[in-house]
Amino acid sequence: MKKAPYLLALLTASTAAFANDSEEQLQDMSDPLAVYTQAGIGFTDQGINLKYGATYKTGIESQMGMNIFEVKGIAGEQVGWSGSNSRNDSVDSIRFRNFEVDLTNGRGSQIDFNYATATNALASEVGTISYSMIQALPALGPVNFFPLAGAGFAFGNNLPETQGYTIPGTLGVVGMYSKITVTDKIWLNYNPMYMATLSGADWFKDYFFEGDDSVLTHEFTASYQINPRFNVRYFANWSENTDFSDGNHRVEFNYQF
Repeated sequence: MKKAPYLLALLTASTAAFANDSEEQLQDMSDPLAVYTQAGIGFTDQGINLKYGATYKTGIESQMGMNIFEVKGIAGEQVGWSGSNSRNDSVDSIRFRNFEVDLTNGRGSQIDFNYATATNALASEVGTISYSMIQALPALGPVNFFPLAGAGFAFGNNLPETQGYTIPGTLGVVGMYSKITVTDKIWLNYNPMYMATLSGADWFKDYFFEGDDSVLTHEFTASYQINPRFNVRYFANWSENTDFSDGNHRVEFNYQF
């Protein structure tokens, strides 16, 4: 009986140490270059989005890797609020990203695969694959910039002047992730991306990006960190050809494991 208080104190100390160690391993979810296992669900004007990301070992001690898989536009006809006639209950698109970052210099790389199943002006199925380099720059007060540049190619099924799956041309992307810290729990992001065709079929070079050879897209995010593992984020996506009010909007909940 005399040992009970000692055992209780030891158990309490061990539990506290485990909790502290667990908290220390959590990543800053506001950092665009943070790598961590995560899951998320988003409610959008086009339906429900599901996201899962898992870390992996790169084989280099100073580097971390992560794969993120997203499914977008689930049950759009039932839960989406957009007035677009293109909404339906099937999946609109999928996205896969492979991301690696060097912890010693803030440099990252990203493979970005996007595949749209919803019918558009070009085809019923069209996608892009690109590889980009990202570099974290020194902070300017509450503002952080993460410029990126990369290249890739497009693909699709029954594209103009073709049959079956083909690769009509190559493309380039230049852009930036940015973060503005408002408080320790609130931050904003603005992520402009400029994409342009580089080579390929004439119709691809002239019309692939929203009926043109290039497009400037915008993404704005407002986020609130509810606790170290859980946050809620509002996203707005639009382009030079689409007004903010007519763009895509969503509220997303994310959890870090």
